[in-house]
Amino acid sequence: MSGRVRLLAAVAMATSACMGPIEDEARPDSDPVQATSAAVSCGSGGAANPFGTHARAYAGGILPSHRTRAQLDATAKSYYNTWKSKYLKKGCGSTSGHARYYVDSGMSDARTVSEAHGYGMLLTAYFAGHDAAAQTEFDGLYYYFKAHQSETTPYLMAWSQAKDAACTNNQGPDSATDGDLDVAYGLLLADKQWGSSGAINYKAEAKKVIAAIKSGESTGDAYVNLGDWTGHTGPQGDSTRSSDFMPGHFASFAAASGDGAWTSILNRSYTTMQQVAAGSAPNTGLLPDFIKSPRSNPKPVAPNFLEGANDGKYSYNACRDPLRIAVHFLTSGDTRSKNLVQKMNTFIKSKTGGNPDNIRAGYSLSGSPVSGSDYFTNAFAAPFAVGAMVDASNQTWLNSSYDAVVAQTPEGYYEDTIKMLALLVMSGNWWTPEAAPCN
Repeated sequence: MSGRVRLLAAVAMATSACMGPIEDEARPDSDPVQATSAAVSCGSGGAANPFGTHARAYAGGILPSHRTRAQLDATAKSYYNTWKSKYLKKGCGSTSGHARYYVDSGMSDARTVSEAHGYGMLLTAYFAGHDAAAQTEFDGLYYYFKAHQSETTPYLMAWSQAKDAACTNNQGPDSATDGDLDVAYGLLLADKQWGSSGAINYKAEAKKVIAAIKSGESTGDAYVNLGDWTGHTGPQGDSTRSSDFMPGHFASFAAASGDGAWTSILNRSYTTMQQVAAGSAPNTGLLPDFIKSPRSNPKPVAPNFLEGANDGKYSYNACRDPLRIAVHFLTSGDTRSKNLVQKMNTFIKSKTGGNPDNIRAGYSLSGSPVSGSDYFTNAFAAPFAVGAMVDASNQTWLNSSYDAVVAQTPEGYYEDTIKMLALLVMSGNWWTPEAAPCN
């Protein structure tokens, strides 16, 4: 298994001061959009938390100030329509008469991957209310997930499927942690969106996936592994992917399962990120794609550890870090998140001269652009835009970054999906299952 390569980075390269809660208050150039005054009952019919209701303000941070809430919502909804028409597909059989759905990864050797599948489950759950077919699509994604499980750990997803008629598991019938984390989180969202008394008990299924992640893709109480194929041993067992540090997900897993191990994993993830940033990137705060020895002496891995020469740099995995980390501050106010991301903000604003169009596609941890990165892509720009939301000092940069993200023409599945997630967050519509704006 040491030669396993997920190929995502190569495909993507080829396509080429504490603040209070954000409120829906009027700005000089906008009309107020009020939060919903009373929550509805989860699963009471339709979407309990329809996109755009802004029923729960962020716990901290800022939004783009040069657009109204209605305009931010409209842009996100419009782009979701584009994303859905291009990437969300029906196919690969059915389950009990219900069509299955998957997210087209656009890869030459894979119809889809579990990472893409997790994104699809997040987006269909969050855009319910706007997308009238969201529950049908979400359920189809769930049935596809159930039909393509890892042979190593039940309730984890085999990470890749072929383009054959049977959508056969290929490139190893085992798992990649990032996809499973989003699948579990998506199921928790679905429970709050539609309730769990229908054909699928979303809450019960989420708990099964959460337990499988703990047993198959984590050390139990310290960090998540790369996938269930590592066996928790050897160099790849004693390593992690920085973009798998999703502190908001871990907090939600702890709340849903009652298992304190997830709080330990959350806290250890922050400690690992802080140690790597301080020891290996003191001037940038950037994190590498992969981290070795995360429990004892966390450091960037050497080149060609798993995917390529940039494995120890801020590349096509770590590019998601500012988004994954920042949403925890936005929804919880946890200052560990803010402090980590604000270091990155300081670096990227300085490096680009305040012009987000100058963001490059990868950096060394010292801040130099990596070889072959001289182009703009939303794989990097969109997460940096979300990261800017953690502090009011970034307002001008956030506004410019938002415009740069929106203006970028379509790229590929990976870049366009990251853009979609960023527009969701920047419109103020990310919410957590444990604090869902419904009763």
